Amino acid sequence: MRDRQARIEAVLEAAMPPPGLAPERLHEAMRYAVLGGGKRVRPLLAYAAGEAAGASDERVDRVAAAVELVHVYSLVHDDLPCMDNDVLRRGKPTVHVQYDEETALLVGDALQSLAFECLTARDLADDPAVQVRMTGKLAQAAGSRGMAGGQAVDLASQGRTLTVAELEFMHIHKTGALISAAITLGAACGRLADAETRGVAHFAHFIGLAFQVVDDVLDATASTEILGKTAGKDAAGQKPTYVSVLGIERSRAYSRELLADALSGLEPLGARGGRLADLGRFIVDRNF
Repeated sequence: MRDRQARIEAVLEAAMPPPGLAPERLHEAMRYAVLGGGKRVRPLLAYAAGEAAGASDERVDRVAAAVELVHVYSLVHDDLPCMDNDVLRRGKPTVHVQYDEETALLVGDALQSLAFECLTARDLADDPAVQVRMTGKLAQAAGSRGMAGGQAVDLASQGRTLTVAELEFMHIHKTGALISAAITLGAACGRLADAETRGVAHFAHFIGLAFQVVDDVLDATASTEILGKTAGKDAAGQKPTYVSVLGIERSRAYSRELLADALSGLEPLGARGGRLADLGRFIVDRNF
């Protein structure tokens, strides 16, 4: 993990506009948002899937960067006063607090554009048609049928009590879509048999849900210092979560059930799925 985290940090650094390039304030804020923070779970998953598919690190670099840039743009926008109105992210002031709301809005816009630039900057697959489909996959994962759509459902659900099925619909889109994209796009940089491709997609679906269940538990149980963001924000904002529906212990048990289902999808890969399996366990067992 440390090796891959250091690698993606270098890739992101190289992808970002250099300091001092006009417009300086926007580029400075972009670098502030992206560099030097976060666990980089999505890039880690992309690299692990690429490794399972025999892809070169150089190809997966661009996918890992693109997915992380979309993720960071979503965090910048989610923290805005018109959304979650948060003041802390990755242990430091949010972008709109450090700079201003207008700059934060533009940072998100620019990072989203930069993500797609990363996907088109070099060959990511042997077949150009595959690369086009990969770009479409990320666009769908980020849009109204993915992350943005899930956020819309989340905003509309505040103060309501949702069923587990309704929660899963929201989080398959809001959180799961981008995690799934990281895994499937990483794998697309290499080659898998059809059964292996289906298995990886199965893993991606269930580990994306497990990630959100654990996130909800951590929001309710961990401190702000550990999380690097404001703890207890979900309950304070009357957001429906797995914890509010199932309780803490049942949510923890459910995350383990989702992990077991996810790991079953890796069976066709055999030993090549080991890195993905390890990351799946890390996602569910993490305490920060």
